[in-house]
Amino acid sequence: MHMSHNEVQPLEFQLPPRHPAPTGKHLLYLALGALGVVYGDIGTSPLYAFRESFHASYGIITSKDNILGVLSLIFWALILVISVKYAAFVMRADNHGEGGILALTALIGARRRVLIPGTVRWALVMLGLFGTALLYGDGMITPAISVLSAVEGLSIATPLFTPYVVPLTVMILVALFLFQSRGTERVGRVFGPITLVWFATIAVLGVTWIVRQPDVLRAVSPYYAFEFFWVNGWRGFMVLGSVFLVVTGGEALYADMGHFGRAPIRLAWFAVVLPALLLNYFGQGALLLQHPEAVENPFYQMAPNWALIPLVIIATAATVIASQALITGAFSLTMQAVQLGYLPRVTITHTSAEEIGQVYIASVNWILMVACVALVLAFGSSSNLAAAYGVAVTTTMVITTLLLFRIERTRWRWPLWAALGSTFFFLIIDVAFWGANLLKIPAGGWFPLLAGAGVMTLMTTWRRGRNLLAQRLRTGVQRLDNFIAHLNFDQITRVPGTAIFMYSDPEGVPPALLLNLRHNKVLHEHVILLSVSTLEAPRVPLTHRMTVQKLNHGFYRMALHYGFMETSNVMRDLPLACDHGLPLDLKEVSFFLGSERMIATARPGMAIWREKLFILMSRNATNAATFFALPPEQVVELGTLIEL
Repeated sequence: MHMSHNEVQPLEFQLPPRHPAPTGKHLLYLALGALGVVYGDIGTSPLYAFRESFHASYGIITSKDNILGVLSLIFWALILVISVKYAAFVMRADNHGEGGILALTALIGARRRVLIPGTVRWALVMLGLFGTALLYGDGMITPAISVLSAVEGLSIATPLFTPYVVPLTVMILVALFLFQSRGTERVGRVFGPITLVWFATIAVLGVTWIVRQPDVLRAVSPYYAFEFFWVNGWRGFMVLGSVFLVVTGGEALYADMGHFGRAPIRLAWFAVVLPALLLNYFGQGALLLQHPEAVENPFYQMAPNWALIPLVIIATAATVIASQALITGAFSLTMQAVQLGYLPRVTITHTSAEEIGQVYIASVNWILMVACVALVLAFGSSSNLAAAYGVAVTTTMVITTLLLFRIERTRWRWPLWAALGSTFFFLIIDVAFWGANLLKIPAGGWFPLLAGAGVMTLMTTWRRGRNLLAQRLRTGVQRLDNFIAHLNFDQITRVPGTAIFMYSDPEGVPPALLLNLRHNKVLHEHVILLSVSTLEAPRVPLTHRMTVQKLNHGFYRMALHYGFMETSNVMRDLPLACDHGLPLDLKEVSFFLGSERMIATARPGMAIWREKLFILMSRNATNAATFFALPPEQVVELGTLIEL
């Protein structure tokens, strides 16, 4: 049925900041939590990132100059991309406390309900949607490469484990996805401490080798990075595709800002994550300076033999936590896309009574599981998977930089020279990484692009289809005021009770109301025309949740407003009508919903194949009664045939 949760409205009120600045123990507690959720992905990159920079396909020998050159690139990538771009700049672009590319896209699309194709705003929103779609591809690859790279440490301990690496990885991934429906609330409490142990472990590993080769610290100088490019030329540029692996997961700083706030995430980065990563990467470099042959897997080669099995166990735990954060992020992203009207309704299960962001979406979970297992079986090793990793993330980072320029100009009111300067600086870095990763497309980089293009097609088809359906439904629809004024109430039987007709257009007459009147020839004593809208803000305070307007002859116009991070729950929020002078007996209310049967036609609007895709998506969408939490025994559906 056509419902207005897909009608995104501009922000109509000022929200208080969601996160007052935390201090003292509360700040440390949030920072510890951020370690587990935000930094799992980037924190497990040392398992494979440094090793891949010396992959045989690049033809880069493990000489002292090359080792220092790669380390210099890694050091400056972490400083410029994560510390400067994300921590200092991008995290300032919050949508009322929420971050992430979809929240950023909503921020750009705010105050404009209809996007006009061909405009700059339309182009930026399309870019933002594509960046969002690419994150699903990233969500498929990250668990696969992270867990696989951790388990591969067993074959370093003893070659006997080599045949069991892939089966064991698949078992761990399947168990992880099977666990999702139970929620992460309890496990989440131990995420932070375990990840803290992980960062302490990799820092100690690094220090044990840096003290043997303190000369490795010279790589802090950017001179070695420039010399690396000068000497190696095109091969040096190709290495950037692997160097980029050290910053994958940087988007999480921004995307998870709504869970922890800006200050705890920055504190965790500068106090724990950045020092631990740098110590470990420099430790791996120091190891290679002494033992160039250890390039096959320098991370595990840093550890003494007695520590290998414990290291594999803690690495596996860290990668499972990193994967968990990505999976939870995919659920949250899907919920936002549904609320903003870019994906069809899905069944959303809340797994925590306290945390609104902890949700489970079965369909997304099983798709991700199948994709992860298929990737592990198809690629067979983390080194092969690394070829597919990075293309989606670099593309998203380029898009974030472009969207940030718009925010700098329109929201922050930066002068043109300042906005252009910062954008140009970040784009030089992003485009260099992006170009190097595009070279990976034939070797597997096509997968996240294909997955992203597929999701983008679904999102734009659904959005366009809903708009087209709304146009068809509104053709010839009377204005509500005119309809009430011309009704002959002397010839209409009024029955006791309250009827709620749900419809997207608060000014129009719901087709279900017309059908009910035509066939049943009755009207309830109280008739409420209810629209449910999603605002371009993450959350809506209860004081602004409902608006009620009393009309003539027992008619009421009611609207419920939700943020794009919230789940619409009509039955929970209907009692708010009492505050507006409209007491309701929820057990006696009848809900009338329109149910459309659609037919694809050659009429102007969408290509036939997209119309058929839209119809297929509509049929498989969660029905409106379930989505809006309506009791089935109080719902009446009235059907309409619509030609698209």
